[in-house]
Amino acid sequence: MKRPWWSSGVRFACQASCGRCCDEPGGIVYLAAADAERIAEHEGLTVQDWLARDARTTHDGRYVLKSRESDGVCIHLNAKKQCDIYNVRPQQCKAFPWWSENLATQRSWQETKDRCPGIEAEDALLIDGATVRLHMFADRVSTKGFRTWPPKRSFWNR
Repeated sequence: MKRPWWSSGVRFACQASCGRCCDEPGGIVYLAAADAERIAEHEGLTVQDWLARDARTTHDGRYVLKSRESDGVCIHLNAKKQCDIYNVRPQQCKAFPWWSENLATQRSWQETKDRCPGIEAEDALLIDGATVRLHMFADRVSTKGFRTWPPKRSFWNR
């Protein structure tokens, strides 16, 4: 089996006050149940109250982070292009740019690189392939999301 093109590692460092990954009108941040718990605790709210305040559901019922009505950008991106909840941000945000669709081909990676100044930036670190893979899987969990609170337990998450 052929190894993915990124398995030997990719250079990346998030750039201060960039915010380009969060500054996309209409962008969707899927929430994992653990995200809702972590952010609600940080905000001093119950998960139900936090979901009512800061989340909405998609057409198929998954919870996603709300966007600002004024411009469609993430509600937690401040005027300095910084995340107000960076230390507890959703896993999908932590996983960027290591999303499956970004890594699918070298062409899709080049398109991501064109939008993200942190990829191969001067201060970029080599992120090893195993770490990239962990972020990809975490993004998949987030994208799967949840539809009820508390989430229904399945055989696989007991």
